[in-house]
Amino acid sequence: MSINAWLMLGEALWETFYMVAVAGALSFVFGIPLGVLLHVSRPGKIMESRVLNQLLGGVVNAGRSIPFIILMVAIVPFTRLLVGTSIGTSAAIVPLTIAAIPFVARIVEGALNEVPAGLVEAAQSMGASPMQIISRVLLPEALPGLIHGMTLTLVTLVGYSAMAGAIGGGGLGDLGIRYGYQRFDGVIMLATVVVLIVLVQLIQWAGESLQARFEHKQA
Repeated sequence: MSINAWLMLGEALWETFYMVAVAGALSFVFGIPLGVLLHVSRPGKIMESRVLNQLLGGVVNAGRSIPFIILMVAIVPFTRLLVGTSIGTSAAIVPLTIAAIPFVARIVEGALNEVPAGLVEAAQSMGASPMQIISRVLLPEALPGLIHGMTLTLVTLVGYSAMAGAIGGGGLGDLGIRYGYQRFDGVIMLATVVVLIVLVQLIQWAGESLQARFEHKQA
């Protein structure tokens, strides 16, 4: 590979990292509270509300059912409204975030469902409020599962970011399509695939290490 190719690969890697990091952070900010609401509003939970649970569940299911490539195209006007353009890494963050929020919400809901009901009942018997139960019982106890879910989300976002390159989203996917596929440069294509694999492995390793650390503390 030439020096220019290495420079393009480095720039594409940075764009992918930027997209995944920002979209991941935003999806956690919005997805975690949504997942908590899904859990606590379930029948028999501390803030039971069948109507709210069904409404939120319907929205989340609808969001998860839309293929990412279609979502990107469908919300182009919204993306342009937020960032002023529908092309580039900043524009790609909008559909990446919207696609990841329902995914995070379901993961959070599932992690909270694994918390033993006895712990919640004990907190209720001591007069803890719903917010205290959420912040001091549910979230701390579900932390390893939440970290695992966040790791899966980041790995998924890496794949989505590569797809974003198909419509000018930048990053490794864009590099692979423009040079590896359209210009038949097998070296660039191979390098892009290898970098994506390494990036996913690093995210997975970091997530599993962090998860193991918190599981050890809880034990």
